[in-house]
Parts: sequence; structure tokens; C-alpha cells
Amino acid sequence: MFTAKLTRWCAFAAISVSLVACQSTADKSATGNNTSKNPLSLERIYQEGEFTSQWLGRIRWLADGSGYTAVEKSATTKKDEDGKEQSIGKEIVFYDPNTLARTVLISAEQLTPDGEKKPLAIDNYLWSDDRAQVLLYTNSKKVWRSNSRGDYWILNLATNQLQQLGGKDVKASSLMFAKFSPDGSKVAYVTDNNIYLETLSNNHISQLTSDAGNGIINGLFDWVYEEEFSIRDGFRWSPDGKNIAYWQLDTQGSKDFIMINNTDELYPTLTKFPYPKVGEENALAKIGIVNLDSKKTVWAKLPNNSREMYIPRMNWSGNSEQVLIQHVNRKQDTNKLYLTNPNSGKVDLIMTEQEETFLDFYDDARWLENGDDFIWKSERSGWRHIYKISRDGTNIVNLTDGAFDITDIQAVDEKNGWVYFIASPDDVAQRYLYRSKLDGTLSNQRVTPEEFSGSNRYQMSPDGQWAIHSHSSFSKPTKKSLIKVSGHQSKHLLMANKKLNEKMAALAKPEHEFFQVTAQDGVVLDGYIMRPADFDASKKYPIIFYVYGEPAGQTAQDRWRGNAYFWDQMLTEQGFIVASIDNRGTPAPKGREWRKSIYGAVGILSSRDQADALKAMTERWSYIDSNRVGIWGHSGGGSMTLNMLFRYPELYKVGISLAPVADQRLYDSIYQERYSGLLTDYAESYKQGSPITHAKNLQGKLLLVHGTGDDNVHYQGTERLINELIKHNRQFDFMSYPNRSHGIREGEGTTLHLKTMMTDYFNEHLK
Repeated sequence: MFTAKLTRWCAFAAISVSLVACQSTADKSATGNNTSKNPLSLERIYQEGEFTSQWLGRIRWLADGSGYTAVEKSATTKKDEDGKEQSIGKEIVFYDPNTLARTVLISAEQLTPDGEKKPLAIDNYLWSDDRAQVLLYTNSKKVWRSNSRGDYWILNLATNQLQQLGGKDVKASSLMFAKFSPDGSKVAYVTDNNIYLETLSNNHISQLTSDAGNGIINGLFDWVYEEEFSIRDGFRWSPDGKNIAYWQLDTQGSKDFIMINNTDELYPTLTKFPYPKVGEENALAKIGIVNLDSKKTVWAKLPNNSREMYIPRMNWSGNSEQVLIQHVNRKQDTNKLYLTNPNSGKVDLIMTEQEETFLDFYDDARWLENGDDFIWKSERSGWRHIYKISRDGTNIVNLTDGAFDITDIQAVDEKNGWVYFIASPDDVAQRYLYRSKLDGTLSNQRVTPEEFSGSNRYQMSPDGQWAIHSHSSFSKPTKKSLIKVSGHQSKHLLMANKKLNEKMAALAKPEHEFFQVTAQDGVVLDGYIMRPADFDASKKYPIIFYVYGEPAGQTAQDRWRGNAYFWDQMLTEQGFIVASIDNRGTPAPKGREWRKSIYGAVGILSSRDQADALKAMTERWSYIDSNRVGIWGHSGGGSMTLNMLFRYPELYKVGISLAPVADQRLYDSIYQERYSGLLTDYAESYKQGSPITHAKNLQGKLLLVHGTGDDNVHYQGTERLINELIKHNRQFDFMSYPNRSHGIREGEGTTLHLKTMMTDYFNEHLK
């Protein structure tokens, strides 16, 4: 077997203070047993962008379902410095779904402020209900994971007037979450952690909250709420436009995490933000309802509200009379739903959602138009289903009953009495569109035709009549069509990815297969395997596992993965087999028991499943060389990689761990306590589930990688792991990426450098 030679590799000595793993590869396309005349290379994938998928653009269905709008390049051009004609900017266009006729609604010229030469960039946009105005979001800046702070402008389509919100002295990129009032006469937004109201007719600005400071924030969230409850916008207009309900968080009880930046200034700079780790004090969340006339806030009188409670969701209850608040205990096994009076703050408990272990998702109740009922997701039957629940919580109807999980609600067509959802009762790797009657008379009618095997996504019009249908499979890039939902009638092909498919046709296509193996206790595990195009079953091949394994992601899916697919294909060209397994606890649609079985044992049962799968695979397929097994993963997958190397050192020879949680006690409270239990109850499980506990067992080759600017999984944990490996004289390789965040993407050349290092590491140590 050919062994790739690294031209240069600076190995990490575990006793040294710091080290950068550095290398270059002389000919990355010529390693391994590749016989293709058109071999893949890292440069082709990550530098030249040769296999970039086509992009359809940002599409927004109009509320009445009459069509959709999109942001596209302007047809108006001007010459650049080189004399080439270039579009002057972006414009917002309307498409009629019947004919696909295109109409420019807002031109780039209309988006150009007085005195400026360039139109506003469009980061996002919102229509007023009467579509007479558009709210434009531009000049956005990153706050944690998303660009949630920026500038807002209003374009009045009747007068063609373009005006910036926030007053004449507004600071650049200082406003957050601006939204029209229901009648379009006002806009509310957050700035400096308070909520403000601007009247559009005279640009008068009034302050609705004034108590921000000393850890108090209004209308937005701290790091952990944003990350783990997936909420950023922290206020909601009442349907009648007279009140605004909002979250207030008191974060001063949460300790600050501090990150150091050594590279951007002459002296190091610090970033501080509240970050509650496992067992530490959380922010105190409250719900206030502020009246726009009086500017006074009424606080919801939630019973036993404290820093040991969460408020993951809140919305108006189908009318302006009550607010629905979801109140969750710290253990996250109980969610109490309260209807709240905006005038008095009085609350009435209507329903309690409870699990023996944990609730692993939170969604807004979807109120039906008259407010008498709401649509709700629950696992109370043992499977994740959609329920219609009466306003007082007394009447509960399962709309999707059966021994399967739904994964997403797509649309509610109340006029015709349908709820649309995604599910795959027969194959957990795939996804299809189904629908059920809202009155419970017909359930689980499949909409997606059999010909679309694989994964299907739908961006549906609010009335459920039209949809942008996206279809892909494991080795087929995404194709998008505009369909009439009734009969799944394909009306217009919007994106074929023709160029990408032609590129792929010129490559030596690897084999792939979805398969199942059985864990030692009889539980069935799902996975996929990729073999070289010139595969020979009589030979022995090294195998590389991609792993995630945490409750936040499923890897064994029959869907297009973009550049990840091409990197795996390149590895097969170089003589590797590539595979992935979903252990218990991953969000595969396999029922409550599958997902909840890892409670209090995160990292323990899941790593055993991975090891069981490897053993079963080597017994089934003799071409897998059990002496040359590699594994890699990012984030939770980085943690799993460490657990496999440390807990099963006899099975895994090489591992690459990116941004891992080495010690579960260092991660945030909401995520880790949800799945691992409270530290007071499960201290020993936290210890045994953490890779750092077993670091002394390392025998194989480990490449440890982390960004020093990771605000999610802190670099702190990797430094502690390094100390533990040093203590036990376990040699390993290490690479830190200065100031890169959790994704390790920022900075010129970062992705190519990282993937080069990983490819070389497997070739050097696993061939």
C-alpha cells in the first residue's frame, strides 16, 4: 500500500508549551490507489470552488400566497475600473407562480440613499401587511452565531421615499430585530438592550423600556438562550398593535467567560460575556407586556419563577387578549403552558408537557385563525406527532398517529383543513412530505411521489397551495422546482445544478450503501459506507469514520452534503473507505426511546454503540482492515472521537478531534443539563462521559484542533485536556487556530489549511 509522505510535519511534543502542526503536501491528488484520470484535489474542492452548488437566492412567499419575492442582481449595469459591465447592486423581484413572470418590485436605484452612489446591500427585508412599505436590513454585524445587529431603512413604495430608522444620530449597525406594527404605521426595535418605538409619519422615537444595564437586557437574549433555544428576536407585537410582549433577562447572576485575542492589536484584547456552565447560575427570565400608550410594563405572574426556570417560547394566543408563555424547569422535563392577561399579568395553566427524562425541542404554538385551538408537537405517545389542542387544553387530538416520527411542520392550510409535515415512516435516512386533516378524519397522506427517493424539503406558501420543492440524495446534488402542492404538480424547474452534475460525471464515482448493524443489546444502528470507484473486495482497506453522535445531529441521511461529499470521495480515491454511524441519542426519527435512552449517560452508551458498529462491520465485510481504523468529528463529533480513542484504544488507530467538549462540566447549562441531567444528580456520569477522564488510555495517533476564539465550545477545555495528556505522557499532535470561532472558518485560507492537515494526517498515519 502506497504511503503518502509529508514534505514537512512539525509534530507536537506533549511536554512542550505550545506547537503548531504544520505541513504541506507535494501532490495531494496522486496519493493512494487512485486510478481516476480526473482526480479530485483539495484545491479543486476548497480553493477553486469547482464543485460549488447553484444557489437559488433568498425567496419569500407573500402572505396571501399569490407569489414570491426574491433578491437578485439588478439588470442595470455600469462599467468597473477594468471597463467590464457590472450590476449596480441588488433588486427585489416578484414571481407569479403560475407563469413565472418576473416583475421588478424594488430596483437598485430605489435602494440608493440620497447623496450615495451605491444602493443598500440587502441582508434581509420584511413587507408591511399591506405591502405598501418594505423594511430593509443592511450593514449587519455578527453577534455570536448570526448577524443580528445592523441598520434598518424603510422604503415607502407610494412615495418612493427611503429613510433610515433610529434618528439622525443613530450609530452604525446598532439596531436589532426591527418589525412593523400590524398596521404598518410604526416600527419597534432594540438598541442598547432596550426596546424603542418609531412612528413612521414623523420619525418620532419613544423608549418603551428603560431599565437596561447591570446585566438587564430587554427584547434580546444572552448567549446560552440564543444558542440552545434557537431564539434571537426577543419581542412580539400584539395583533391589534396596542401592546408588545417581550423577554427580559437578568444576566448579572451568570459568571462571565473571557476570551483573549492576541493577534489583532498591539496588546491583547478581551471579550467578556455571561456564559452559565453546568451547575452554575443562569439568567433570570421574565415576560413583560408594555402598553404603547402608557409605556408601562405589566409583568407575567409566573409561579415560582426563578433562575432555576426557563422561558424558551412565548407568543400571542391567536388574539390580543392573552399571551401564551412556556415555563420550563431547569431539569427540562416539564413545560407548563400559561395563558397570560396583558393588563393584569394573571396567568392560567392550560397544559403541562412532561417527560421522564427530558424535553428536547421547543416550538411556538401555532394558533388556528379563530384562536380556539392550536397546533402542537409532542412525544407523549412515544413518537413525535402533531396535535390539535383546544385553547383550554382539555381537548387533544393526535393528527399524525402511528409508529413513526414527524420531523417538521411545513404549513397549515386552514381554509382547506390540512396540516403539512415531513416524515419518513419506512426509512429514517429519508424525508418526504405528508399531510393530515385538521379535523382528524384523515391522517398521514403522502404527498411526495415515489420518484423522489431521498430527502425532500418544501418552502410552502402560507396557504399551502404552492411550494419550492428541493430534492436531493446522497450522491445527487439538490434540484429545485416550483410545484402546485395539489397532486405535487411540477410547474417550473428553478434549479437543476446542471454544471455541477456535469463536473461530477467526469469523476470516478465511488460506491455507497446505507446499511444497518446491531449493537450488543440488540438495538439496530443505521449508517452509510463509501467505497472507492475501483473497489476490490479481495483487498484490505483502511476505514475512516465521520462521527457526530450528539442529540443535535443525524449523519446517516440520504441527502446531498456538498463539499463534505467531495472530500469523502477524494479520500476514497486515495484508497480509504469512508463510513458514518448514528448511535443512540442522535435525532433520527426512531421514536422517543431511541433519543431519550442516553439520558444521564452522554458519551458512555453512544461510544459503546460506535464500537459495536465497528465490530459488526469488520465481521460482515472482510475488506475492512481492523488494524487501520480512523475516526474524526467536529464539536460533539470531536468529543466522540476522543471517547473512541480513549475508551476503545484497541479499536481505533488514528483520530482527528475538532473543537471537542473534553469535559462536559465546562459546557453550557441548558444543553448539557438537558441530556446529562443535573450535576447534583449525575456527577459520576458527567465524569465518566467526559473524554478527559479516560485520556490516560490513549494509544493511537491523535490530532487535536481548536480555535482560540471559540465562544461555544471553549478553548479552555482543550487546554485542560492537553494538561491531562501531558500528565500521563501521552504523545499527540495539536493545532490551534488563532481567534477562529467554533466553525474554524474565519481567516484567509483556513478551510484549505485545515482540510490539508487532516488529509495528510490520515495518509501519514493510517495508510
